Amino acid sequence: MSYKILTILVLCPGLLFGQQEIDTSRGDAMLANYFQLRTTALEDRYLQGIETKEDWLEKRSEYVSQLQEMLGLSPMPERTPLHAEVTGTVEHDEFTVENIHFQSRPGLYVTGNLYIPKQRTEKLPAILYVCGHGRVKQGDVSYGNKVNYHHHGSWFARNGYVCLTIDTLQLGEIEGIHHGTYSYGYFWWLNRGYTPAGVEAWNCIRALDYLQSREEVDGERLGVTGRSGGGAYSWWVAALDQRIKVAVPVAGITDMRNHVVDGTVEGHCDCMFMVNTYQWDYPLVAALMAPRPLLISNTDNDRIFPLDGVYRTFLKTRQVYELLDAADKVSLHVTSGPHKDTQELRVHAFRWFNHYLKGNDDLIRVPAEKFFEPEDLRVFKKSYPEDQRNTKISHSFVPLAEAVEVPDTSGEMDSLVRDVQETLLDKVFRAWPQNSVDLNVRKVADGYAEGLVMSSYDFTSQNGIDLRMYLIHRKDLTEAKNAMIQIQNQDDWLEFLAFYQDAFGDRDVLKEESFPDHAPAGLGDFEAFRQNLLKEDVVAVMVTPRGVGRTAWDQSPRKQVQHQRRFYLLGESLGGMQIWDVRRALQALRMIGVAKQAEVMMGGEGYSAALVMYASLYEDVTAIHMTELAESDMQSVPLLNVSRFFSVDQILAASASRQRTVVDQIPAEAFSFSRKAAEAQGWLNSRLIFLRKKPVE
Repeated sequence: MSYKILTILVLCPGLLFGQQEIDTSRGDAMLANYFQLRTTALEDRYLQGIETKEDWLEKRSEYVSQLQEMLGLSPMPERTPLHAEVTGTVEHDEFTVENIHFQSRPGLYVTGNLYIPKQRTEKLPAILYVCGHGRVKQGDVSYGNKVNYHHHGSWFARNGYVCLTIDTLQLGEIEGIHHGTYSYGYFWWLNRGYTPAGVEAWNCIRALDYLQSREEVDGERLGVTGRSGGGAYSWWVAALDQRIKVAVPVAGITDMRNHVVDGTVEGHCDCMFMVNTYQWDYPLVAALMAPRPLLISNTDNDRIFPLDGVYRTFLKTRQVYELLDAADKVSLHVTSGPHKDTQELRVHAFRWFNHYLKGNDDLIRVPAEKFFEPEDLRVFKKSYPEDQRNTKISHSFVPLAEAVEVPDTSGEMDSLVRDVQETLLDKVFRAWPQNSVDLNVRKVADGYAEGLVMSSYDFTSQNGIDLRMYLIHRKDLTEAKNAMIQIQNQDDWLEFLAFYQDAFGDRDVLKEESFPDHAPAGLGDFEAFRQNLLKEDVVAVMVTPRGVGRTAWDQSPRKQVQHQRRFYLLGESLGGMQIWDVRRALQALRMIGVAKQAEVMMGGEGYSAALVMYASLYEDVTAIHMTELAESDMQSVPLLNVSRFFSVDQILAASASRQRTVVDQIPAEAFSFSRKAAEAQGWLNSRLIFLRKKPVE
């Protein structure tokens, strides 16, 4: 079979008709059921295998290491000099405020206010106050969310605490980004294993370093609190850093069911979530605080931290405290109200700190009040540091894969392939089912037209995901020599329907599908396609992974983004699970009589090209054909963590060593590592073939 025929069959030219109104009810229902199933599976894993105090203590360090990794903090960054600087002070009768900045990493600036009581005779306990999303900006000047929450720092200082209130990345004086996937479509953050939650966690750790450097602070009496986003960051630092002796996260955590099934993820930016490689439910983060005193605080009508999920989180967290004989050190505080910083929430938090850090249970007599104007608390009065990295920290916070030597021998290439396969399974595709369900391949219908038959088959990719593929071949073919598989994206699917509706559209084989609004201009392209099938012992196969074609879900840009984020929260990625679907389709094809003995050739374009490449690492095929395969991880299919371990170029080399590989329509100089590897192995232009070049834009 020539590659000319492969190109015609797999990448047949058709007509694109733009965005079509399609029925998504089937896909929406499938996806809702799938999210329910996967959430339940994660819930069922909580504390699996842990029944005693000893079990927990043995497992805890592993959990902490996993959390560090999921926040992009593995290995932990070097504790470089903070280069702390006080840029100004503000006086109150009872306390002084220092406007400070420090660098948690070179060029990563943290701005904050340090509140210091004037009356002190000994080192004082200190509170790290982490701010939520309370923007304070006038014109082009961002004063930081520390200004919005400064009444908390004032209260702590008036009651005998040193308090460091720090800005967050997005709403600080130097404005970074929290909403990468939410607002900007930066799903390449997944590839990098990057989440702004990791930046916030690291900034909190370094803030503790700063507090311990101050002569006014008793470094053994440190607490943390914050609300909303600050509540979440309180969890991260309390879980990672044993220096935190008391924690009061306010409206900062709920469980996976609220986020994924109930949809509260749609009200949160990326800073609230880890890259969930190890598929945790959020109570496990809370449990890492045990047995240190923990007060979970929330209102009863919080739309983004619903009370049912908060209560479930508390109950599960308390299980660990009970194992450690510390049930009296964890409590749930609920007041009436919406997602708002209320006086009632603050009073109980203040009393909790007083009890555990000062041994004082007196009534709270001094309310939290605001005393200052935004300009009073501003750190950078004139200009921002030229070396700041805040605005683009997502590009460098998590290290990219290191360069590797081009494999010179077949043994070195085999070693690279094994390394790629094993590492991706462990760190990227960990959510793939460990025990595959029965494929349950079943024929749905046959349709006949002009000497061809098109058969539709359904198969089960995993629990809750049933997909369909179409096989087209001449009517008298019983045993194909070749199977040509096209992995379709949504545009491919619309083109497929338009291409075949005149020939097969009135038959049972396509009766359930929603056709594009416009018919093709003619069947000239179909006729060329038909003639190839009539002359060759070949079957053409159309495969649509989940979310494409008949299982497409809500096509609005907002829902497309938020559904991808749900996969991400579950420790999956949409792209990763679509690769699983491609693998299962290949396995299902081997169970269909006409294709059982066929040599399999698989193709895809753009996004689908990457699905083809990754699937070919785990399934045996004869050849793959990829058009417009993205070389940059910023344009490639989003997959958890992949760029931490390998570049797309390295993965292409590993894939190409397994079968004949055609790469089409790419820049002339792209994939230099793969080219060098193929040349060293002696199969450039034979096993690895680069066809038409795409001009560099």
